[in-house]
Amino acid sequence: MEKRGRKVLADLAERFDLPADIVAGLPHLEMVGSREVYLEHHTGLLSYSAERIDANTTAGIVRVEGRGLHLTAMTAEELRIGGRICAVAWLEGLTE
Repeated sequence: MEKRGRKVLADLAERFDLPADIVAGLPHLEMVGSREVYLEHHTGLLSYSAERIDANTTAGIVRVEGRGLHLTAMTAEELRIGGRICAVAWLEGLTE
């Protein structure tokens, strides 16, 4: 059933000329230099400190490491992290 559902979403995305990842609710990550990370479709924070923030997603954990990290905005769907970003890692298959 899951495979069929993904095919339906992919077909809809193609038919309406929409990005398949957005239609499927997959995480979307953008960086603005080394000062900001924007993450869509997160499912909550797992850890939060000035040096590391772990955000859970349906496809794994996004880990942001740096100095002076802080949340500039957070909603149920979107997350903005500011500070001096040194690394962003994708930890696949470790969702909690």
